[in-house]
Parts: sequence; C-alpha cells; structure tokens
Amino acid sequence: QVQLVESGGGLVQPGGSLRLSCAASGIIFKIYQMDWYRQAPGKQRELVGSITDGGSTNVVDSMKGRFTISSDNAKNTVYLQMNSLKPEDTAVYYCKFLYAIVSGRFANSWGQGTQVTVSS
Repeated sequence: QVQLVESGGGLVQPGGSLRLSCAASGIIFKIYQMDWYRQAPGKQRELVGSITDGGSTNVVDSMKGRFTISSDNAKNTVYLQMNSLKPEDTAVYYCKFLYAIVSGRFANSWGQGTQVTVSS
C-alpha cells in the first residue's frame, strides 16, 4: 500500500510564501505523474498543477507565476512552492500520485491534505 504524507501547511499572511511537500512511502515500481489539488470551503476540489516523471510541469493559469511544482524523484517527493499568497488561496491542499507497483499495473493515491490559511 502506497501512502502519501503531506507537510508544510499553516497560517501565512497575504503576500507570504509556503512550501508544501508530499512524500510517498511503500513499494513503487515507477511514479508517472504527481499532482497538486486544493479544496476551499464550500467549493469543489480543483487542480493546481502537475509534474511528470520526465519533469514536465503544468500549473493552472490562475496560479501560474505564483506557484511552482518540483520533485525529487529519488525521494518520491513532490513540492509545491507558493509565493505571493492571497486569502483566496486558503484551502486544503492535496497531492495525488499516478504510479505502478509493478510494470503495467497502475494506481492512484491521495495524500491526507494539509491546511493552508492566508490571513492577516
């Protein structure tokens, strides 16, 4: 069973920065893609961005330029660097991995979520 553990959330003032981490543990043959999502109170979960095993990244337009996704494949870890945070960025942030435990057998796992609150 692959588990994802997130860290780095917290309370930050508007304009501040946070760096979230999500590390996978368990038997993994290969990770293909790592995603970040967020869910604000009363809203649907939305995609923040993704990074592939080849290092290609994509961040949704509304967060582009402020949020950056990176990874350390040797540590099975993905990061979300968030700068110039706004109150509307307040949400629970989740990571999701697409991976294979053996060749040809794919699965998704979600992290437990980490709260980010942007407030003065």
